[in-house]
Parts: sequence; C-alpha cells; structure tokens
Amino acid sequence: MAMVTADASATAVAATKQPDAADKEYSSYNGASTAGGARSRGGGGVVDSVVARWRRDEMLDKSPLALHAAAAAFAFVALVLVASNQHGDWMQFDRYQEYRYLLAIAALAFVYSLAQALRHAHRMRGGADPVSTPSGRIFDFVADQIVAYLLMSALSAATPITNRMRTAVVNNFTDATAAAISMAFLAFVSLALAATVSGYKLSKQTYM
Repeated sequence: MAMVTADASATAVAATKQPDAADKEYSSYNGASTAGGARSRGGGGVVDSVVARWRRDEMLDKSPLALHAAAAAFAFVALVLVASNQHGDWMQFDRYQEYRYLLAIAALAFVYSLAQALRHAHRMRGGADPVSTPSGRIFDFVADQIVAYLLMSALSAATPITNRMRTAVVNNFTDATAAAISMAFLAFVSLALAATVSGYKLSKQTYM
C-alpha cells in the first residue's frame, strides 16, 4: 500500500514538471522568433535608410541641371522683355541706365546659366566634366552666388524707378518692365537655390 502511494506521488510530481518544461520550450522558441523578427526589422531599416540616401544623392545630382536650366529660361525671358521694350519718346528702355544695367545682367545670367546647364547635362550623360570635381564644386558655389547677387543688384536698381513710373501711368512700357523684373527675380531664386545645393555638396566633400 505504501508502494502504491509512493508511485502515485511520483507520477503527480512528474505530471507537474512536464508543463514547466513545455512552457520553457515554448518560451525559448517564442523568444528566438521575436529576436529574429527584430533583426529582420532592423535589417529592413538599414536598407530603407540606404535607399533614401541614394534617392537624396540622386536628387542632389540632378538638381543643378534643373535649377540652371530654369534660371536660363527666366533670364532669357527677362532679356527679351527689356530689349524689346521700345515704344518711342520716354518709353525707351535705353534711356534709363537702370534698365540698361538690368539688360546686361540678364544677358550675363542667361549665358552663365545656359553654360552651366549644358555642362551638367553633358556630365549626367556620362561625359567628362570639363572642371574637376573638387574645383567644380567650389566654382559652382562661388559663381552661382556672384551671378545671383548681380541679379539682385539689378532688381534693386530697376524696381524703384518702375514703381515711380507705375504710380503715374500704367501702359505697355511699364507692364513690360515689371514683367522683366519678375522674371529676373525668378532667375535669382533659381540661382540662389543652386548655390545652396552647391554649398551643401561642398560641405560634404572629402579631401582625403
């Protein structure tokens, strides 16, 4: 009778321990699955960050072409508007040094921006950049700023006289000069953004 009782007690203890072992096995499996999932999510995050960096670098590589092309287009429109603004008597652009200055700077901005757009287009199509990379980034940063500042100075000179004229009379001459100033301002914005991109690339440039 005592032997039967001992056997029953041993069976009960074994039955009690079996769920604990099963729980440990499940916990171990579940922990491994969780760790594996975490590692998988971590790997996905790294891939996403690399892809995002590639896209950002690609956008930064293409933006100088787009910005210089836009600046060339705006400067060309401003150039045409000023050069064709001749309506006789006092409505001749060449009678005002402010408009002659605006015409000269618009022409300079057009030539420079077009040359830069063609250079970047040639480089992106696989051609060799005529300016080496370190020197090219410095040149882009400095030249973009210089031309942008010149455009701003031309705008500062042409805007006050145009406002004074438009307070007295509004006609084709004053409308054309106002439109030319607007186009020159958009060219300035495009070159200012291009200078910002050039400055960012220059700050990331390594010299090792």
